[in-house]
Amino acid sequence: MKIMDFLSKKAIGADIKSTKKEDVIRELVDLLIASEEIDKKYRNKLIEQLMAREALGSTAIGQGVGIPHTKSECVNKLIAVFGLSQAGVDFDSLDGEKAYIFFLLIAPIDSAGPHLKALARISRLLKDKYFRDALRECKDEKSILKVIVQEDEKKI
Repeated sequence: MKIMDFLSKKAIGADIKSTKKEDVIRELVDLLIASEEIDKKYRNKLIEQLMAREALGSTAIGQGVGIPHTKSECVNKLIAVFGLSQAGVDFDSLDGEKAYIFFLLIAPIDSAGPHLKALARISRLLKDKYFRDALRECKDEKSILKVIVQEDEKKI
């Protein structure tokens, strides 16, 4: 599974402005809406579902990475949005560090396999310090997309 199988090229934000966890999630959901991957009528429900998942335990996995995710009846295929915060956000990370790199994932209710594969793929790629650093150095959506596509081609 490649990241570009579920990440829309239009659902990439190079300059997340929010400084609080819930606001970051709102901003990422809004990017999905702007990319026309989800209907705006699902905005509040998705934010609620994502925050309910965060209440179970933070999805910030450390090393500057957050992977907020949920399953929802609001989607019929696995979709993702990528966001980069230049300043970093306190996302209740396991290592206590700020999160800069965000992959928000939404899967259909009945898709345990693809959902878990996508989470595993993202986690595995983001364990690579070179990949994280390359993403952090990006200043626009085009360069983020290029880094992700290059990494996707390397590791399958």
